Amino acid sequence: MKNYLFGLLAFALFATVLTSCSKDGDDTTTDLTGTGSVTLEFDHRAGDASLVFGANYRTANGDTVKFSTFNYFVSNFVFVKSDGTEYTVPKDECYFLVKHDDAESREVTISGIPAGDYNEVKFIIGVDSAKSVSPVDQRKGVLDPAAGASGMYWAWNSGYIFVKVEGTSPQAPLNSSTGERTIEYHTGLFGGMTSKTLNNIKEVELHSHDEAAKVRKDTKPHFHIYVDILEMFTSPTNIDVFDNPTSHAGPYSEIVANNYADMFILDHIHN
Repeated sequence: MKNYLFGLLAFALFATVLTSCSKDGDDTTTDLTGTGSVTLEFDHRAGDASLVFGANYRTANGDTVKFSTFNYFVSNFVFVKSDGTEYTVPKDECYFLVKHDDAESREVTISGIPAGDYNEVKFIIGVDSAKSVSPVDQRKGVLDPAAGASGMYWAWNSGYIFVKVEGTSPQAPLNSSTGERTIEYHTGLFGGMTSKTLNNIKEVELHSHDEAAKVRKDTKPHFHIYVDILEMFTSPTNIDVFDNPTSHAGPYSEIVANNYADMFILDHIHN
């Protein structure tokens, strides 16, 4: 009888603890007040491998390439809840410059997001036209042409370089000024202010069907995003580095931009 009562007591205690733990674990699904933050990690890849400057990679065209620069702007972030409602990050808080050789820049944290479950993030590659033509004193931080955006701004063209990729390839023609077989792709253009240009701004939508970022006051969910630099050389057009070792503000930049439009892939979300 004592053993029986002891067993009942033990079971009751276990059930109480289990219920308590379950309630604690459910706090993240029930507390939908206030705001929280989300971190987006941009994990740079070259196909199936991690991107390492100076390592050899093969493009879809069969060219061997070594990279020395990989920078890009991402901006105009929108987070989408599981029910379809959206939160648009305020304009002055949604511009980021990501550089492969700056590990800190590859993790972007956005605060002030209303609590909720978000399974989609949208953003653009580049800097929108409104911000591009705004007064210089309204472009701070990574958008300051003389400071944060140094090297990512065409002074002669008054525009941001959205994506900058540089390196070498044995298949590229010899560059007489450097003595190397260099490749150089500086892609910008937002459509023009006083006269029409190409619009190479690209929209990205990353959706998870299995997971949601549970934004709460005391949590920081994480979007782990692969960014494949080799996508810039393929789909819809394979780039031949012998024929096109460089691209800046000319017509070929549209091909480069159309290729890198799908270089972002959402690998997973974790809370």
